[in-house]
Amino acid sequence: MLRLPLLLNCAFICALVSACARAPQELVLSGSTMGTTYVVKIVGTPSTIDEAAVRAALNSVLDSVDMEMSTYRPDSAISRFNASRSTDWFDVPLGLARVVAAAHEVSVRSGGAFDITIAPLIEAWGFGPSGEPLALPTEQELTELRERTGYDLLDVRLEQPALRKHHPELTIDVNGIAPGYAVDLLAERFEALGLHDFMIDIGGEVLTRGRNALGTAWQIAVERPIEEEPQQPFVILQLEDVSVTTSGEYRHYFEREGQRYSHTIDPRTGRPIQSFGSVCVVGPSSLLIDAWATVLNVLGPEQGLALAEKEGLAAMYIVAEGDELRARTSSEFRRTVKLVEPRVRGG
Repeated sequence: MLRLPLLLNCAFICALVSACARAPQELVLSGSTMGTTYVVKIVGTPSTIDEAAVRAALNSVLDSVDMEMSTYRPDSAISRFNASRSTDWFDVPLGLARVVAAAHEVSVRSGGAFDITIAPLIEAWGFGPSGEPLALPTEQELTELRERTGYDLLDVRLEQPALRKHHPELTIDVNGIAPGYAVDLLAERFEALGLHDFMIDIGGEVLTRGRNALGTAWQIAVERPIEEEPQQPFVILQLEDVSVTTSGEYRHYFEREGQRYSHTIDPRTGRPIQSFGSVCVVGPSSLLIDAWATVLNVLGPEQGLALAEKEGLAAMYIVAEGDELRARTSSEFRRTVKLVEPRVRGG
């Protein structure tokens, strides 16, 4: 699973905002997982919980999600479902069934702008396990691939969890929603351990609980959606007990003959979207905002903000206007999200 981070990590923001040293009571764990990286920060761990217990919980969650949902593992539940050509119910772990059910909900509410059945299109455009293609897909190939895609060709049930195909060659890819599920699941595990103040970042999917080591709201920067080194923040968000994710095309793409092909595929056309900048979504569920960020990225600022207003989403688009970057925000974003540096303008 891969989502390159568009949210700068909190260690950088701590230095940027207050030049503070890391408080001694903050436990920081980091590493690699599912084709991306993670950072976990925990403040004030109980005396009965040591680093080994936290790391064991962390590894347990990440390993279970990887075994259920990674298309890069031939032995994962999702890979075995994809390999099957049966149109009968196929038993899957409950976690995968929950992710598919949530994906279906967003697919319906977005008018098909989100669709986990476009796995063959993702592969054809070079963003699947096989990597960049030698040749771009032809119109005929795209037409044939689209005949076996569509969220209405996939059924899911949660009791006796299982999936069912309506087309024997249908395959799914949950990379656009599974990282959010992993973040939510890990937060539940931490809370069960008695942890109250922590931040989880898995590949740019960020969840916050309580407060940071300074006793203030977690400060998460949304970076400027342009290629620059070092990364620079566009705006800094103050977050408590919510999740945030950002979707954009300026990092994960390839170029052919002067044309850029982004990693986000529009299910309605079968083609990579045209990049405009990035979009940030804040909400209580990492699972759902992970999917909604992809939807809003596909739709673009005009249609996306209209849908965000309809769905009550706290969304911020960052778009280029001439030589400047400007923000366009939903009313829910302006109402609920606090900023350290209030650079955004409504609209």
